[in-house]
Amino acid sequence: MKFQLVDRVVSWTPGESIRAVKNLSLAEEYLQDHFPGFPVFPGVLMVEAMVQTSAWLLRASNDFTYSMTLLQQAKAVKFNSFVKPGRSLHLEAKIVKTDDATVTLKTTGHLNAFADEGGESAVSARLVLEQSNLDSEETTKDDRLRELLRRDWTTIAGNLAAAAS
Repeated sequence: MKFQLVDRVVSWTPGESIRAVKNLSLAEEYLQDHFPGFPVFPGVLMVEAMVQTSAWLLRASNDFTYSMTLLQQAKAVKFNSFVKPGRSLHLEAKIVKTDDATVTLKTTGHLNAFADEGGESAVSARLVLEQSNLDSEETTKDDRLRELLRRDWTTIAGNLAAAAS
């Protein structure tokens, strides 16, 4: 099962930062078990939402050069508030350091608004992501993955994606 945890990209500055939103609905199947009678967005999925947001920043900034963007480390993860259905998690990622294909980012998630708009902190972490391609023999798979990622980026980034093209 694959979860797309970024509903919309609000803004991005190539090579620097991105802002995105995840709207939490009671219809999301994992909420039926987490927890019955008290549904909340699982912490591991909050971190995954920050990873996905960060990955979109890297992909779009590098014109989808790499077909794979993987989490290498999650450091200093702090959970500050529950995210309940009907609320939105406003995600932000900023590049702190780039070292070849490895990038360190400072990421945050705030309830119903970004931090500078008064959103309550829900989660934060320092993430290290690594970008790569499949083996050189698999270039057609890399090309297909890049094509799918570009299509998804156009969907979630809308006019922002078109403006950057």
